[in-house]
Amino acid sequence: MKKLLVYLKEYKKETILAPLFKLLEATLELFVPLVVAAIIDVGITGGDTGYILRMVGILVLLGAVGLAFSITAQFFAAKAAVGFVKKLRQVLFSHIQKLSYAGLDTQGTSTLITRMTSDMNQVQSGLNLTLRLLLRSPFVIVGAMIMAFTVDSKAALVFAVDIPALALVVFGIMLASIPLFRKVQSRLDGVMLLTRENLTGVRVLRAFCKEEEQVREFSQKNQDLTDMQKFVGRISALLNPLTYIIVNAAIIALIWVGAIRVDMGLLPQGAVASMYNYMAPLLPDMCKLSNIFLNLPRSIACGNRIAAVLEVEPTVKDGECGNLRGEARKESDEPVCKTKEGFETVSGETREEKKGKNENNLPDGAGAVYAVEFCHAHLRYPNAADESLTDVDFVVKPGETVGVIGGTGSGKSSLVNLIPRFYDCEKGQVLVDGVDVRDYGLDDLRGRIGVVPQKAVLFAGTIRENLQWGKKDATAEEMVDALETAQIAEIIEKKENGLDSLVEQGGRNFSGGQRQRLTIARALVRRPEILILDDSSSALDYATDAALRKAIAAMQPKPTLFLASQRTSSIMHADKIIVLDDGQVAGIGTHEELLHTCSVYREIYDSQFHNTSGKSVGEVPAI
Repeated sequence: MKKLLVYLKEYKKETILAPLFKLLEATLELFVPLVVAAIIDVGITGGDTGYILRMVGILVLLGAVGLAFSITAQFFAAKAAVGFVKKLRQVLFSHIQKLSYAGLDTQGTSTLITRMTSDMNQVQSGLNLTLRLLLRSPFVIVGAMIMAFTVDSKAALVFAVDIPALALVVFGIMLASIPLFRKVQSRLDGVMLLTRENLTGVRVLRAFCKEEEQVREFSQKNQDLTDMQKFVGRISALLNPLTYIIVNAAIIALIWVGAIRVDMGLLPQGAVASMYNYMAPLLPDMCKLSNIFLNLPRSIACGNRIAAVLEVEPTVKDGECGNLRGEARKESDEPVCKTKEGFETVSGETREEKKGKNENNLPDGAGAVYAVEFCHAHLRYPNAADESLTDVDFVVKPGETVGVIGGTGSGKSSLVNLIPRFYDCEKGQVLVDGVDVRDYGLDDLRGRIGVVPQKAVLFAGTIRENLQWGKKDATAEEMVDALETAQIAEIIEKKENGLDSLVEQGGRNFSGGQRQRLTIARALVRRPEILILDDSSSALDYATDAALRKAIAAMQPKPTLFLASQRTSSIMHADKIIVLDDGQVAGIGTHEELLHTCSVYREIYDSQFHNTSGKSVGEVPAI
């Protein structure tokens, strides 16, 4: 929590003035009983109406000035609390944006949302209460007792007994309630979890006729929550009667002692009234103080959770070369990928041998530079026992289409996510245009790569605004061209507002296939050098999928295309197919080569292209 206070530096003035004005207001409040005592002892006793009116004017003045001080304190406290949380929320959101996929996976989306919302609100409330009341309430309680002793030391002994008794009851009940409130919150979380599961999975519940069973489970959890809340409520309910008994008993004792001393001529009547007025604010201020101590630990805990997120260091940072775009790489006989002499790749060839085989058909001016190179890359996710990718080694020429295929969990997404540095490989290298991706500036690297993830995510707004995520200054012609390549231009043209048609949250006013094609168009609008389609055509029919691949192949300049898919038909016409099996490369080659040399690929192909008689139906016709 201390680390967060650095963001309060901009509000030093407010953090000083807020409690200062509250103390001034409390000081004026302590003088009010003395004025009342003077009215009784001098004005009323002496029948001096003028004196009474002057004192009443002073009371009105004290009230007006105290109100001004209170409003001013509230203004400064609110400004400091809101400004502090505003700055903190900006810093946290900016930090989250810098986290790698690994950092986001470790923290969890729901946790980060909680930190940005409810935890921030709790911190803001705690800071506001602290600035306004943390000094004021103790000052009033202690000040009232001191002022009472200045009026009459013997009668004021009642305060010395009353205040500790009040503190014992208030803080005792508070300490007993805190752990019980945690149990209430835990059971409330259980009810909320069950409610969310039932609402999101209502179709599944009805399909399996589980409505009554879920109603019974909800009733049980709800009853457990109710019982715990009643138990906590009974304990909390003791606070008001016990404190009122203590305060009223003290008032009775004070009036009784005061009456005796007035009767003995040792104390004027106004003094008893003033001591009564000093006793009156003790209970509300004690409750305010207990409320502060109840909220302060929650605010500190929330602040610590926010600080814990800020302490997570981004594992993916800008490279030392900044906005390097490949110009720094010079032609050299030395291989870019530093490997041990004689080390063989998965296919049994050294990198130099592969380099010699592939350099003949490279585009003019490209020399021996590959578009993408994986050099013995290994990837292990945080806290994972085993590697997700092991010794992945291959090269891709500019403009090639590379298919990545394998079973569920084989590492297809992991492989393509290494190219834009969503993750960093644990060992080995990934190079783009002959430069290690870790040497690029992140904006520069990802600015030349178009990525379409598995889950098609659209944002609330218009189609135009969603496409501008790919290229901020994209023209209407560029957008239409991208939509045509993505095979969705006709659908958009039929809409009344065209590119300005509304997209609802999550794109729910579009079908799954339309969402996928819009996300592909969003990636294509920037004309990326490298295009990654991570199983992003799974909702498309075979004809649309084929037309999409044909349109991408016809783009000029043609991007280097990575197609990660579980469908053999989507990648069988690729220039190169990489077959993954449990994170390892099981084979690299063309469709025809892999059918004869890779049993994993053959098994996937046969499972998708066999008729009912068990005979292969052959290949899907080329596009």
